[in-house]
Amino acid sequence: MKVSRKIEYIKEWILKYCKSMSNEAKSLVVGVSGGIDSSVVSTICALTGKKTFVVSMPIQQNNEQYNLSLKHQEWLKKNYKNIKTLVVPLDTIFKDFQIALSNFNSLHGFANSRARLRMTTLYQIAQSNNGLVVGTGNKVEDFGVGFYTKYGDGGVDISPVGDCTKTEVWEMGKELGIIKQIIDAVPTDGLWDDSRSDEHQLGLSYENIEEAMNNSNSKYYKKYSKIRGPNLHKMKPIPVCKIKRK
Repeated sequence: MKVSRKIEYIKEWILKYCKSMSNEAKSLVVGVSGGIDSSVVSTICALTGKKTFVVSMPIQQNNEQYNLSLKHQEWLKKNYKNIKTLVVPLDTIFKDFQIALSNFNSLHGFANSRARLRMTTLYQIAQSNNGLVVGTGNKVEDFGVGFYTKYGDGGVDISPVGDCTKTEVWEMGKELGIIKQIIDAVPTDGLWDDSRSDEHQLGLSYENIEEAMNNSNSKYYKKYSKIRGPNLHKMKPIPVCKIKRK
């Protein structure tokens, strides 16, 4: 499928989903980080014509990442009339959260909590505007290596690019005219004070992972499987204890 057709298909899918709801969503809510995934998703949301809230939620954020999120917001406002941009600083809330849970000091836990605070913020905005929280996860993260926060980053209403690889997202970004700085930026989840990249955390690039996902003979497959294994629980439905009634 051509990139332009893929974008159109995703746009129509979002609109179709909204119309299928018993109470059709009147708005779409997307958190933007300054990364390619959220930039592409928010732009496709803008293409639907529905009121689209584009929310930057800095938490002790790297200035470069934060500035890119603001640049993308401005770019959207310049190109689409249905965009509402918001900046919701969460530094103070997160600091209070860290203090309250100082006896449970897990760096990884606090990194995940950033994503969950952002999720909560997006849902508050959505509930106040008859909206849907639109996810920005891609196929590699969501179904390949489980590189997201369970029930946090994964807590969304719809996932428009969940079946797209990172490479496909980059291609759509170029087609949409996303700011070049965002397309060229090193992928990072922005959840760590040291701004570590996704590749640093995973040990493989997205291109390496995509190759391994498509080819079990890839030299990266063993490493990919090692990353995927501990995260498989994120990709499965929530375990429910089934009680025998008779």
